[in-house]
Amino acid sequence: MKAHSKILNTLAPGVFVILWASGFVVARLTAGHVEPISFLAFRFPLAALCMAALVLAFRERALSAREAFHAATVGFFLHAAYLSCIYWAVTHGLPAGVSALIAALQPIVTAFMAVPVLGERVDGKHWLGLAVGIIGVALVLSPKFSVATIDGITPVTASIAVIGMLCATIGTIYQKRFGSHLPLIPAVMWQYVGASVAVVILAALTENFGFDGGVQAWAGLAWAVVISSVGAILTLMYLIREGAVAKVSALIFLVPGVTAVITYLMFNEMLTFMQIIGMLVTAAAVMIVNRRKMRI
Repeated sequence: MKAHSKILNTLAPGVFVILWASGFVVARLTAGHVEPISFLAFRFPLAALCMAALVLAFRERALSAREAFHAATVGFFLHAAYLSCIYWAVTHGLPAGVSALIAALQPIVTAFMAVPVLGERVDGKHWLGLAVGIIGVALVLSPKFSVATIDGITPVTASIAVIGMLCATIGTIYQKRFGSHLPLIPAVMWQYVGASVAVVILAALTENFGFDGGVQAWAGLAWAVVISSVGAILTLMYLIREGAVAKVSALIFLVPGVTAVITYLMFNEMLTFMQIIGMLVTAAAVMIVNRRKMRI
């Protein structure tokens, strides 16, 4: 069991980064085929059903009402609020590169909040790693910035993206504080129940549940449900349970670089020398943050 657990702990961070990055690729794949909030309104209930099937298959214990509430609260912040804000901002003109850069601020904010809320210790080397990570992310995203993107950066779109990033941070902190002891599969199921309620109501108020039924729409939805909502989130919850929140959040620095590689392979998007340098810098940042022996 110890050998199995050691292998899982070694592989989990890399698996998480790849699966998390694939979610941004899905957004690119489904753009113009599904309304953004409506996409989440389809995705989260289906993900909840998948998790419910796993609960039955593995005969997981049912959560108490209090535990289910905590899990649903995590789902509201980490899934519904975060993704709704990011999708809305991008739909209303915020460049995807800018939204990714804002999202990359999460490790800084998470580390800051983890000190008073969770009592985690963040030393000078940790802050150095976070600073290097921001530089690396900026290098990875630098080709995405041009004069043509400035029009979409408004106080409203940028503020909404920042709110989304803060919601993801709150969800991560809340999960570590109130949900890390819960069994993973039932907890994630209730996360999606909470997220589903929020996005279905929001989509009903702001959109028409538009879904063109094309191959890209169905493929994107299937990937988002099975890979992003089930695989990536289960991996993230495992990492949060097994390691310090600030260190786990530092893995987010790697996501833009991995996303750039995937979009290069799938959509032939440019991959410049500067982006490659940025990927190496972000990898160095994660090594700095996690250089001490840790449990993940």
